[in-house]
Amino acid sequence: MGRKQRQQQIRALLPRRGRTARIQPGLPPGTLVKGTSAEMPTIDVTTFDRTRAETQKVATIDEALARLGQGGVTWINVDGLGDTAVVARLGERLGLHPLALEDVLNVPQRPKVERFDKHVFVVMRTVRCEQPNDGTQPAAIKDEQISMFFGTDWVVTIQERADGDSFGPLRESIRQGRGRVREMGSDYLAYLIIDAVVDAYFPVMDELGDRLHALEAEALTSSSDDTLMRLQWLRHDLVFVRRAVWPMREEAAALLRDESSLVTAETRVFLRDVYDHAVQALELVETLREMSVSVMEVYLSAQNQRLNAVMKVLTVISTIFIPLTFIASIYGMNFKFMPELDSPWGYPLVLGIMAVTAGAMIGYFKHRGWW
Repeated sequence: MGRKQRQQQIRALLPRRGRTARIQPGLPPGTLVKGTSAEMPTIDVTTFDRTRAETQKVATIDEALARLGQGGVTWINVDGLGDTAVVARLGERLGLHPLALEDVLNVPQRPKVERFDKHVFVVMRTVRCEQPNDGTQPAAIKDEQISMFFGTDWVVTIQERADGDSFGPLRESIRQGRGRVREMGSDYLAYLIIDAVVDAYFPVMDELGDRLHALEAEALTSSSDDTLMRLQWLRHDLVFVRRAVWPMREEAAALLRDESSLVTAETRVFLRDVYDHAVQALELVETLREMSVSVMEVYLSAQNQRLNAVMKVLTVISTIFIPLTFIASIYGMNFKFMPELDSPWGYPLVLGIMAVTAGAMIGYFKHRGWW
């Protein structure tokens, strides 16, 4: 493999730099600016009550907003941030705060909970694994911001991308009437959405845990630089997931402490379960991070041990050849009157002395356990 190919391979294994929110100086607060790579949105609406449930895709946001106020709970889901007019129309119709709408578009924001007079604003970050098609690299960890507003009888979720989410089982539960979702209000639906986001962390951490255990076994036997690169990649992914999981614990705790009338006492009981899951996810991330540090230390120790073994062998060989080199240098001097020069047994005698010396040194080293 050439030098350039090797550099490209190492560069591909290096961790990606994380995204940061776009700060544009000079813009008034609450200005809605879409990202350069934002996708055009798709909209679906779910309406349900005790007796019915319906999910339908709509072409415009006005069609979705027309479903409000028809009884039961209305869940409007927007996938993609490529049209600021959709977000602006939601804010105009539902009275959403302009600063909250700005946070929806300016991704990624830190997960948080903000309470307003007639609605609650929640920012979450979900993560998932995406396996490369060629299979030569580890699964990539992708994150996505999910913004949620909920009021008395409505919930709005705005997702960063339009390539799927973790709400499929929730939609199926609403359609089939499983659980208590149809009997409860919008705050219970908001709880289920948060719970789905938190539960989506665990398959990702299972994947990272499997990679860590494989690297733990590889660290003891492999001397390849790729092992070190994959360890570094794994540690970066664990930090990446931790940045999403850590604030979710505070977010669930904030909803539990909130005295807003939009969250009922019955729903707070379920939010305690979300808090427990968030704490469990955080503890698992911290455990994996500590294990990754230990595996890195094991790998470096194994590398040092292999290097020491090589150096010990080289040192022993060098030590053996020091007296042999001395004898050879003595008899390599071209003086006229040197003993043994005229003896027919001089040459084999010197070779014998050198062989006996080397054998004696090897036996001594083995006796002392140095070789």
